Amino acid sequence: MAYKILLVEDNPHIMEINSESLIMEGYEVVEAPDGKTCLSVLQSQEVNLAILDIMLPDADGLDLCRQIKQEHDIPIIFLSALGENSQIIDGLRAGGDDYLPKPYDIGVLLARVEARLRDANRKKQFVSRDGLKLDTLSMTGYYGENDLLLTQKEFLLLRFVSENVTGCIAPDELYRKIWGVPMGDDRSALHATVSRVNKKLESANASIRVTYNRGEGYALEEI
Repeated sequence: MAYKILLVEDNPHIMEINSESLIMEGYEVVEAPDGKTCLSVLQSQEVNLAILDIMLPDADGLDLCRQIKQEHDIPIIFLSALGENSQIIDGLRAGGDDYLPKPYDIGVLLARVEARLRDANRKKQFVSRDGLKLDTLSMTGYYGENDLLLTQKEFLLLRFVSENVTGCIAPDELYRKIWGVPMGDDRSALHATVSRVNKKLESANASIRVTYNRGEGYALEEI
């Protein structure tokens, strides 16, 4: 599956060059010409990395970066005509993982994208919580020494509820993360997947379950 890159850029010419170059390297690209569109994309799609212009028509890129980092654990590369050392420092302190002043060589940008994705993958290979350990590369899950023998959908469900430590995930959002499409009116597939996961956790004598809180959504909780 190709990495998905979010390009946030209000200059159509720069957007076109960057988008075509990334696609040629095998990435999937989503374009956002402003901050509002950027946030909308992040709410509706799973993105692996964002390339963010600082000077946008409706938002300050530094503030936008801070907002993104509060809600999404993705690397952010700043592209900006603001190239003074103090401005680069401001970008990195705002949460940026890299900063490339304009004009820049497209080859350098592609290398930075590759490096930031590589770093992110190292950090995200293992998800651990309450005795549960998930390997995001092999898509395997263990509770203690017990292999849970998860299917792909079961693994994704456990991963997303495990990574969400601040609250519940709404059914629509969880379904979209797992299946990649809107849920619609039929929740049976999601309910069945949750049931299978909980049975496997029970068989492993786990002290955690995927629970549903009415009106809020799904969460991983101790029992």
